[in-house]
Amino acid sequence: MKAIIGPQKMRALRLLSLAYFIQATGALSIVGALTSVAKEWSLNNTQSAYLIAVFGITFAVMAPFFQMVIGHIKRRSQLLTGLSIFFLGSLVFSLSTNYPTLLFSRFIMGLGAALMGPVLVALGADMVEGKHQGSAIATVLLGLSLSNLIGIPISSWIAYHLGPRTLFLSISALTFIAAVMTLLWVPQGNNGQRIKGKDILQMLGHLHSLSSLLVVFFLATGVFTTYSFIEPIIHIQYGGSNNDVSTALTILGIAGLIGNFFVVRAAAKMTSTSLLLIGIGLLIIDLILLMIIPSKLYFLYFTLIIWAFATDILWPTQQRRVVELNPVMRGIALALTASFLFCGISLGSTLAGWIFPALGYAGLLVVSIASLLLAVLCIKLSSASDEK
Repeated sequence: MKAIIGPQKMRALRLLSLAYFIQATGALSIVGALTSVAKEWSLNNTQSAYLIAVFGITFAVMAPFFQMVIGHIKRRSQLLTGLSIFFLGSLVFSLSTNYPTLLFSRFIMGLGAALMGPVLVALGADMVEGKHQGSAIATVLLGLSLSNLIGIPISSWIAYHLGPRTLFLSISALTFIAAVMTLLWVPQGNNGQRIKGKDILQMLGHLHSLSSLLVVFFLATGVFTTYSFIEPIIHIQYGGSNNDVSTALTILGIAGLIGNFFVVRAAAKMTSTSLLLIGIGLLIIDLILLMIIPSKLYFLYFTLIIWAFATDILWPTQQRRVVELNPVMRGIALALTASFLFCGISLGSTLAGWIFPALGYAGLLVVSIASLLLAVLCIKLSSASDEK
């Protein structure tokens, strides 16, 4: 049987998937290594959480800026530049001797991700004919799923058993290998498209588009206010070990794949708004369960299945909804969606660093629920303004 996509193009698509895996794992590996990082550099958990926030806000601001300034150059060139910068940031992290250098290294990694993120899917789609683009994009996005399933749990294990310096040295080595293979086997592809500042301002000036972007902002804030502190939560609230943290992260990855499997099929039968409300409803119910169930690990593992299932409904559905609400400017809409997502990740991890020491686990859960309710409000606003 003849392959749908030729072997050379499939190899290139898998390399793009590897780049996505590296970006996602490098961005969120701190989540599973929070305590190890704090111990290595004598930090508190709040300072460690800021390492997530710095990466996120850098990506959020610089991704659209780079696309305005150099978005027109060859996409592979943008990717190679991003991989090189990401490699440098990871290496600096592994060699850091103090907290300011750690923050700077995360800023550098955020710059690299801001160059990589917007072009990975587009570069993959460029490689194949239109009828095969769906398969090509799915192949590239597999790297994100594998990061949740494999990358982040393994990162937690490496950070605990071998140290966070070894973790980030490994990320830098993998990034270097990916850059070399990209140079050798990923075709140059087409020029990118430069985003105009006036188009961004136009989109942000419309209530229906701004409120649709705020949905993903409040979703990310709600999720990461609790998720970014999952490691200290398991240690302190549930008396778990580092192996229990790795188990929890693996459960999240597997259940997330099930959620992704569900949403692919449900999308053909349900509107994006309905799916979003179902996902948010499940997540709120899950957060309430976390408030009332006994502090036993097996209860936590059960709620994490619901958590991952719900969140993997939310992320692709929100992207679909943004495109549906902004069909003419979908490229800019998706770029801004990524920016608002990382702004939410930054705010959520920052809030977690402030709230957990002062109000504890319950405080994180309450703020997460409040943020998700704000996301529901924004869904209603964007739906109402679109109907007018």
